[in-house]
Amino acid sequence: MAINSNSIQVAYFSMEIALHADMPTYSGGLGILAGDTLRAAADLGVPMAAVTLLHRNGYFRQSLDEEGNQKTSPEVWQPEKLLTPMNAQGTVEIEGRKVHIRAWRYEIDGIWGHIIPVYLLDTNLPENSPEDQQLTHHLYGGDSRYRLCQEAVLGLGGMEMLRMLGHHEIRRYHMNEGHSALLILDLIEQQMQKQDSARDIDESIETIRGACVFTTHTPVPAGHDKYTRLLPHQVLGDKRAELLEATRCCEKGTLNMTLLALKCSQYVNGVAMRHGEISKGMYPGYPIRAITNGVHAATWTSPPFQELFDQQIPEWRYDNLYLRYSIGISLAEISRAHARAKHLLLEMVRQRTGVTLSENVMTIGFARRATAYKRADLLFTDLERLQWIAQKVQPFQLIFGGKAHPEDEGGKETIRRLFDYAKILKDTVPVVYIENYDMEWAMRLCAGCDLWLNTPQRPNEASGTSGMKAAMNGVPSFSVLDGWWVEGHVEGQTGWSIGHGGEFHEDTASEATSLYDKLEQVILPLYYGHPLDYAAIMRSAIALNGSFFNTQRMLMQYVTNAYFPKIASNFE
Repeated sequence: MAINSNSIQVAYFSMEIALHADMPTYSGGLGILAGDTLRAAADLGVPMAAVTLLHRNGYFRQSLDEEGNQKTSPEVWQPEKLLTPMNAQGTVEIEGRKVHIRAWRYEIDGIWGHIIPVYLLDTNLPENSPEDQQLTHHLYGGDSRYRLCQEAVLGLGGMEMLRMLGHHEIRRYHMNEGHSALLILDLIEQQMQKQDSARDIDESIETIRGACVFTTHTPVPAGHDKYTRLLPHQVLGDKRAELLEATRCCEKGTLNMTLLALKCSQYVNGVAMRHGEISKGMYPGYPIRAITNGVHAATWTSPPFQELFDQQIPEWRYDNLYLRYSIGISLAEISRAHARAKHLLLEMVRQRTGVTLSENVMTIGFARRATAYKRADLLFTDLERLQWIAQKVQPFQLIFGGKAHPEDEGGKETIRRLFDYAKILKDTVPVVYIENYDMEWAMRLCAGCDLWLNTPQRPNEASGTSGMKAAMNGVPSFSVLDGWWVEGHVEGQTGWSIGHGGEFHEDTASEATSLYDKLEQVILPLYYGHPLDYAAIMRSAIALNGSFFNTQRMLMQYVTNAYFPKIASNFE
């Protein structure tokens, strides 16, 4: 099915998008969410196109030595094997020179044949200087200057490219995080040119506001892009930098990309109920709503469960709400499907790492970006107790995965500590750390483990989607009450909580005690002593969490509330 370029009404901008396991165009949750959003849009027939950067060298390829030291190298891939080059070219002015941009096209096919085009911007052109050719090479690489140049390519260059490709009827511009917020400059400039250059800036912002949708993904202040006042003048030029300052998004001499998006968007949302509340506290005075994230059900459901759902509830692929009716699937069938998914995981572990894990032992999975607040090491707070549980109660084995940003020394140290713990525990608790954890590994691990562990430091988890992927496959979560788990948690039905999750701060020791108590007294005895009761919890995880925490439901909320609300905007 070919899409008429003029039919596109929503442009979705994201610095990273996970499109294909062989395309390293993502670093983690933000990119995975973006890819799942677009897959849902294709299934639902939403008239949308997406814009991102090509990232020829990917995020990075992770290798780990025997001590857990992380080494990084470019993850080079060949776009011409997976993408279609577009003839159209655009330009963006950076540091006073024209930087030429072309686009590669990737098509996402929906279940009914609808296609979502994704345009990956590329500056690797002979017209550009060698330095400019590399602006779209590295995801989250380089210094602040490099990052702002990339964001100019994404936001300003992306808008130019959409016009060059014939997309002239776009009504909504959805910024997935603040990286693409410079597209607002383009919209303001267009609006000011419609009448005269002296058009009032506040009036222009108010006019274009109805076209802008902004989703913020982090409750951590350091996670929002900020640049010193001089850098926009250097990269964007004085005229555009002064226009930015006129939007009043530069506080204390600093350009805040999140603030720019907040001030100029009619619809703003966090990615979970709790995250929406926290974002309102971070940016008081802005009407920040919440649309809780989801995952693309068909992508993250393992082959064994896909087959089971196709047999029992065939409507699930085009109407994810039908996963609610998995509550009628027999516990024996749930157990058999999970056993097959677990076999696929442990076979992949054996082939890739050389480690053989037992299919008869409870397998706990943990895979997150390796950074301090994710607290991958909370489980190892008391090694003596952990060993006692494994020896005196029931055995269990652990599979970890995740990359640390090259500049995140705390995250790299966390990985090293996990390797140290693995050596100490090798005779009692098998621990495997997956090297270069990626989309392919996520598909196996989230589906094949018996329990999904998540231990963030509250309230730093905006949403988290790995536990949603696990739920699609009947894997219960064992998590701190933060992010999506505040909404998805039903104690003893969809999984278990760690700590109390109240407003008060809980220290690490009390949370670790809660973790050990439930593992020892509830989870392991249930898994080994009452397997059908454990299977009932697995089934409830699908029925209660899988049927709601999916991108089909999520995207319909964006369509209804943000893209095509009943109240028309002035921009139209």
